Order: sequence, then structure tokens, then C-alpha cells
Amino acid sequence: MNPYHIFKYVPLSVLQILARFVAWIIVKIPSMSIMRTVNINIALIANDLSEQQKKALTKDIIYHQCLTSIESIKSWAMSPEWSINQIRDVHDKDILLEGLASPNGMLAIVPHLGTWEMMNAWLNQFGAPTIMYKPVKGDITNDFVLQGRSRLNATLVPTDGSGVKAIFKTLKQGGFSIVLPDHVPDPSGGVVVPFFGVETLTSTLASKLASKTKCALVGLSCIRRDDGRGFDIYCYKLDDPALYDRDAKKAALALNLAMQHMIEDKCSHYMWGYRRFKHIPQLGNPYNADEKALTDFIRTNQAKYPSDSRDN
Repeated sequence: MNPYHIFKYVPLSVLQILARFVAWIIVKIPSMSIMRTVNINIALIANDLSEQQKKALTKDIIYHQCLTSIESIKSWAMSPEWSINQIRDVHDKDILLEGLASPNGMLAIVPHLGTWEMMNAWLNQFGAPTIMYKPVKGDITNDFVLQGRSRLNATLVPTDGSGVKAIFKTLKQGGFSIVLPDHVPDPSGGVVVPFFGVETLTSTLASKLASKTKCALVGLSCIRRDDGRGFDIYCYKLDDPALYDRDAKKAALALNLAMQHMIEDKCSHYMWGYRRFKHIPQLGNPYNADEKALTDFIRTNQAKYPSDSRDN
């Protein structure tokens, strides 16, 4: 038996207590890699916050990321019905239903916001989506994740040309797919456009699919309720014409702005422990940059993209 299956027998409430304890330890050790990554990301996107505000936000981000990790593992260990039962409210569900009814298919835009793995089972009730799957590191972990996702109605395809063709075919047939468009792509699969006011390498996959198929675009997030009793799903109608522009940069920028809108109200639920800004042309990799170079870039970039203009 895969050792991860022990999560099937441990109540979610107990796992969440464990995750909170791990988060408390991480916050106490500023030198940890995840703390450094979060601190750099917050400095890049919100350097105008006070030091006290940054510390509070970082603490909340670590707290939510630890919970998301443990909840995702629990979701993979359980049946799809268990995950579906964790969903309490669905906000603006009519937007999703309208998207699913599109004759051109629907592309669900799902950034690394909240516990998206919990939402997968719920979303699979509406059909059989085609989804890209990239094996995770470690055979034991990959077998566990793959087994969990294989319980869904989804067709898993590789993250290469054949996978893109499969998604394209699904959309052309009026089906739907799910894309996490805030992954850092290979340079050949991306363009440099601002994300939260930071010009960085951005994936063009979703934009190209939208441009070629004219499919409906619906933003989705799965957010842990404040009372700790389950999760709420939020649906966003993404209908800016720029999202379908044939100019890859214009379309990618529009998608980044759409995701930014989704993230801003729930900023601490976003996975800021992810090294989203690894490719910044003017700086390189900020997570490896020396402190002076990083500070100088942040100061210059903040003047170029003040926080009150980043959503324009």
C-alpha cells in the first residue's frame, strides 16, 4: 500500500491542526526557503506595505499554503464524492453553467489560488475534461497523485504538443478543459508581460487556445471558509476581448490582469511560495539575486508600476 494512503484514515480536522503547527514552525524560521520566496514575492508585488503588514501577510500566506498542501493530499486519498461534499457554496454558478453551454467549449482558468485540487472533483461532475498532467517528483508521490486524479472523469494528457492537440480537439467538440496558467513556462512557450506589475515570463497556452477556438473562459477558485467548515467556489466571467487577441503579448497580459483580479481579494490564499518570477529580463532570477540588485530593481520597478496603477 502506498504510504500516502494513511491520509485516508486521518480526519481532515486533525490534518489541518498539523498543518497549522507546521506553519507556525516555518514562520519562526525566516531562513527557510519558502519564507525567503514568499518575502521576495511580497517585496516584488507589494513593497509599499509597512514591515508589519508584510509580516502579517507572510504569516497568513504560509498558514494557507500549509493547509492547502495537506488538504490536497487528503483529497487525493479520498473518493471524489468526499471532496464534493466539502464544497458548501458556489458563487455565481450561472457563469460556469453559461461557459459549459458554449458550443465552442470552455476553458477553466484556475490559478494557484486556494485548494484547487478539492475543486477538481466537483468540477468533474459537469463532464469529462481533458487536463494536462506533469508527473511529480518521486515514484511513490507520483503514483499516489496519479491514482487520485485518475478517479475523476478527466482524461489526463501529457504536457507536450500531443497534450495541447488533445485539449484543442476537446474544445472544438464543445467540451472543456482546465488550465493553471500561472505556471512558469519554458521560454519557448511564453512571453514577457507584467504580472502584478512585474514583467516576467508568462505562459501563452491558454491565450492561444482561446484565440484559436473562441471558447468560453471562466475563472475558478476554491477558497477555504473562514469558519473552517468546508470550501466555497467562486466563478468569474472572463470576457475581455483582449483575452482572445492574436497578439500573444496582449492576450497574455489580459489573462494576467484577469488572474490578478481573482487573486487580489484573497491574496493570502494564493501560492506565493511558488517562484513565479524566475524569469525577469531586467534582473534575472530574483530568488538567486544579491540583495542590492534585488532592492534596486524593486525600487525602480515600483516607480514604473506604482501599486495604484497595476490594475489599469
